[in-house]
Amino acid sequence: MYDFGFEEEEFTTSFSGQTLWRILAQVRPHWRWVVGFLLTIALVSTVDSILTFITAKMIDEAILVNDREALKQWLALYAGLIFVSAAGVFGFIYLAGVLGERIRYDMRRSLFNHLQKLSLSYYDRTPIGWIISRVTSDTDRVAELVTWGLLDVTWGILNILTAMIFMVIINWQLALIVFAFVPVIVISALEFRRRILGEFRRVRKINSKITGAFNESVTGVRVTKALGREEQNLREFGGLTRDMYRAGYRAAWLSALFLPIVQLVSSFAIGAVVWFGGLEVLTGAMTIGGIQAFVSYIVFMLWPVQEMARVYAEMQRALASGERVFSLMDSVPEISDRPEAFDPGSILGDIEFDHVDFHYDADSPVLRDFSLHVSRGETIALVGPTGGGKSTIVNLLARFYEPTGGEIRIGGQDYTGFSLDAIHSRLGMVLQTPHLFSGTVLDNIRYGYLEADDAGVEQAAKIAGAHDFIIEMEEGYETEVGEGGVLLSVGQKQLISLARAILADPEIFIMDEATSSVDTLTESLIQRGIEAMMTDRTSFIIAHRLSTIKRADRILVIQEGQITEMGSHVELLHARGHYYRLYTQQFRRQLEKEYEVLGASSPASA
Repeated sequence: MYDFGFEEEEFTTSFSGQTLWRILAQVRPHWRWVVGFLLTIALVSTVDSILTFITAKMIDEAILVNDREALKQWLALYAGLIFVSAAGVFGFIYLAGVLGERIRYDMRRSLFNHLQKLSLSYYDRTPIGWIISRVTSDTDRVAELVTWGLLDVTWGILNILTAMIFMVIINWQLALIVFAFVPVIVISALEFRRRILGEFRRVRKINSKITGAFNESVTGVRVTKALGREEQNLREFGGLTRDMYRAGYRAAWLSALFLPIVQLVSSFAIGAVVWFGGLEVLTGAMTIGGIQAFVSYIVFMLWPVQEMARVYAEMQRALASGERVFSLMDSVPEISDRPEAFDPGSILGDIEFDHVDFHYDADSPVLRDFSLHVSRGETIALVGPTGGGKSTIVNLLARFYEPTGGEIRIGGQDYTGFSLDAIHSRLGMVLQTPHLFSGTVLDNIRYGYLEADDAGVEQAAKIAGAHDFIIEMEEGYETEVGEGGVLLSVGQKQLISLARAILADPEIFIMDEATSSVDTLTESLIQRGIEAMMTDRTSFIIAHRLSTIKRADRILVIQEGQITEMGSHVELLHARGHYYRLYTQQFRRQLEKEYEVLGASSPASA
């Protein structure tokens, strides 16, 4: 069931560093925090190295020669540096936390802003779960890499450099022996990087599908329970989680194998130092404190390498996430403003579809050579079978899509010359499935016109026929509607949607099947609101219930992307074509229902 008909981009090329540089570029606006962050890390790393050197001095110059006064002096210096180190640790952890939240905020805001600009076609082909996964979990991983990953890597590199410097100071011959082991670790890291990154790419890809499955399961829970699909859904979801477990298991196994290899190399390095250093002590070339410090510096140098093995695995996760975040950021809107696009100030005027072609899929055209002229202020009704192209016509008018052939003109001008905001801000739409946002009734009516006062909202609700049921609710206009309007009926949501469109005072009004799922009483309320909306504006109404369109100036029957009939309600009835058959069938069904209520025989059986 969880096949979304979408296959995201594969990232199979070797890691070139471009993604990492783009991730690190996220810190550029916050460079002051980064500088402070790096300075505190450098302070802590330097102090830690000095503390190890002081320990060697305490052993050689105080403990072994039983000099208590020297020991006190070294201990006092040691204690003072401990406080400096503690303050530095507090500083870089605090700075890392703040930096991480700032980067996470910036990335999510950028992604959300970019999503607002993408065309409707992008959402048609991209699962919601994929998008949510990019904005939430993937941005989290990227932010973690930029902050805590950067912290660990920087600290590790500084520890390695300071340890190497002090080892050379103590005994450069032993230092060369230790340095000989470093290429082994580097070569191992390069090989493991390639393998681990591939597995984490698979993990992130499967995670997107799991997020999509969660989204569908939660939003469709009523249907699931009504059809008893719980067990089947669980089995299908289990298949996705097993795939993710296997990919994650392989990545974890490789990550776990890398650490013992680093530890094994470290053990050989320490063994070599103890052996050769011990010989140096016997000849007097080194001291006991020097050997102790040298071993400490080996741990000091190789412990970060071991720790960076863990960080390295996390970095592969973050790179896999970063690739997907940036693939979303790089998505280009299919419909955007031209450089010369302008706001005409009004889009009231004649509308003309001039030999328009359109297809969602190149092999399945929806509109073919479609032409239509609509006069300013005219009300056009569109009827016909499902899939005939009715919604496509109004979606093209709204410029959610653009024609693949032909031209659409408003007021005699090609509407692609207008800015998108100029068109969208002057449209009012009431859809078949109304969508309300979490918040109050007042918030939802005001959603399209935030400057409206309470009196204006109430007036729009009265025109739409929503005021009466709103004031009967306990909190009135301050009533919470719930997520997606779940606390209201379909009819109530539809009336609020209509009130929202009325408040926005659009120049072009579109109603797409807004009465198909409501009762007769609500339909009559919506009908009165629609009649108020159609005054002095161009209107397009799509309806299966033909009683809502009888007053339209023209009714168009749309079949297979073509106008097969056109005229007024009376004219089409006299023509006795497709519209006549649709209307008489609905009229007959309505009569049969009325007879059933009265307990009489239906006309058909009489």
